[in-house]
Amino acid sequence: MRAEDVELGSELTPSRQEEWRTFGDITADAFRNDPFNLWLFRKFAGIKALFRHQARRIYLPRGFAYRLGDEGACMWAMPGTDTQFTFADYAIFAVPTLLTCGPGAVSRAIATGEAMEQAHPNFPHAYLFSIGVRQASQGKGMGRKLIQPVLNACDRANMPAYLENSNPANAGFYASCGFEQTGEIKPTDDAPPLIPMVRQPRRL
Repeated sequence: MRAEDVELGSELTPSRQEEWRTFGDITADAFRNDPFNLWLFRKFAGIKALFRHQARRIYLPRGFAYRLGDEGACMWAMPGTDTQFTFADYAIFAVPTLLTCGPGAVSRAIATGEAMEQAHPNFPHAYLFSIGVRQASQGKGMGRKLIQPVLNACDRANMPAYLENSNPANAGFYASCGFEQTGEIKPTDDAPPLIPMVRQPRRL
């Protein structure tokens, strides 16, 4: 399964590399009140820096990202995509995070990355790193418009999809899309849980 297999339709716009700030900012606004990310960074500035960094260094150049106007955005990794942080990625991320959010945030972020990697499935799958709709536009069905094209492509390719849910309020939405919880990820004892979820392809 490749990005070319996804039919985005007329409402969704594929990313361009220079749009990394736009993708990062849409996603950060969507995750502004996210329990896990608030625990991780304590400050919105850290959340925005993370999603900008992921958009710029990982998901726009290597993954598959698209947006719904300026209101919603998705960042995926197609099967076989390398989403690992390099040493340079860690350095670029750590310095501003240290200055903005303190050494605890850097430590928690590293622990989170390691825990997520350990829990990540080893079978081929499409990985949903983030889906987000700006706070002012939530509750209008945009999340479904964003997620469905890749899920449809997964069904056509008989490919599972995987995500980590960081907000219990979104569990019902993901379940309605066919995702099922497969465990729990807690980087530290005081961390809110990340919930890994897998969606098996549906028969067409």
